[in-house]
Amino acid sequence: MDASRSDVLVLGGGVIGLACALYLLKAGVSVRLLEQGTPGSGSSHGNCGTITPSHAPPLAMPGTLGVAMRSMLRADAPLYLNPRFDLDRLRWMLGFARRCNWRDFHRAAVARSAILQRSRRLLAPLMQEEGLHCEFVERGELYVYRTQRLMHADERHHAAVLDRLGIEVKRLHGDQIAGMEPALKPGIVGGLYHPDDAQLRPDRYVAELARRVRERGGTIESGARIDQFGMQDGRISHVRTTRGVFYGDRVIMALGAWSPLLGKMLGLRLPMQPGKGYSLTYSRPARVPRHAMVLREASVCVTTWGSGFRLGSTMEFSGYDEGLNQVRLQALRRAAAEHLHEPEGADLQEEWWGWRPMSMDEIPIIGPSTRWSNLHLATAHGMLGVSMSAATGELVAAQLLGKPAEIDPMPYAPARFGL
Repeated sequence: MDASRSDVLVLGGGVIGLACALYLLKAGVSVRLLEQGTPGSGSSHGNCGTITPSHAPPLAMPGTLGVAMRSMLRADAPLYLNPRFDLDRLRWMLGFARRCNWRDFHRAAVARSAILQRSRRLLAPLMQEEGLHCEFVERGELYVYRTQRLMHADERHHAAVLDRLGIEVKRLHGDQIAGMEPALKPGIVGGLYHPDDAQLRPDRYVAELARRVRERGGTIESGARIDQFGMQDGRISHVRTTRGVFYGDRVIMALGAWSPLLGKMLGLRLPMQPGKGYSLTYSRPARVPRHAMVLREASVCVTTWGSGFRLGSTMEFSGYDEGLNQVRLQALRRAAAEHLHEPEGADLQEEWWGWRPMSMDEIPIIGPSTRWSNLHLATAHGMLGVSMSAATGELVAAQLLGKPAEIDPMPYAPARFGL
């Protein structure tokens, strides 16, 4: 057999590509994964590692566009739109703006909820069965508020939506929050507790997925930047990379924020933009939060592991702009200092940025391409790639093997965008 041929070529070694590879290997399919860097070096690496069915409600709702436009005047705003002209970003923003209505908001929430809840149910058994050691704990996530106004707004547009979706959320008073979280400074007026959320250390999760992919017989080609696709008779015949030419009966595009760039080589216009996020990772302070939490006024996530402590989040639409923005990092530090008795650990271990793959409807793109007969897409998971990873891997494996899916695949189909 040709050593460069596999049943399936997975393009992209982030959390989604690795999860797809693992579920296919579990089903007995031969898999080769092509990654331009090292596995998990993209947005999977530095996010806050929360597993969040609670994040089913999307960002797009009436009023969001106005917030985004006003953010152009504030470089440290939680949602920041860089004012420079970018035609691809403008197209994406127009598509996003059309979805800032309650009908599309609820449609997206239902689709996101289905895959988030399925993935949450899969993760604990996956950790045990595959022996994944990544500091996975199931203790919920807490939203904390310093203003009644924002809490009341979230009770209407967040908690009430979760109630309808069957996702548990508990409304708490400030004194209850103080009892749960002595790491918080006084001044918290209340909170929303999501008991079914969980957390893990994402860099270790992707490293463990890569380990199990290799142990199950999969091949990972690191440093394999894709240079060209071979196309013949409506299918992808081969993929040419800096590590050689590879062949697969089926090809999965799991390239995250890079998907639109590679998609152009296949004549596909993916309606996606990179949403840039930041994080700061420290050694563990003496007094740390017991739960993963979101400091809602600043939209900053705080996660504590046995091995460290991370501040993260923010959403910046600046196209494919690279590098750290110290203004954004200072916003993380400032929010933590306002809320926590010990906002930083003794050692700053990493300042990080990464591109999140944001679709204009905030629903992932998963399923067969309508353009190429052997291409499958698994991308556009936004800020929820880690949370959606297990269910995405399961769904892709079911679709490629022609088996019934555990969730309705239609909301995620590439056909909705003519892909």
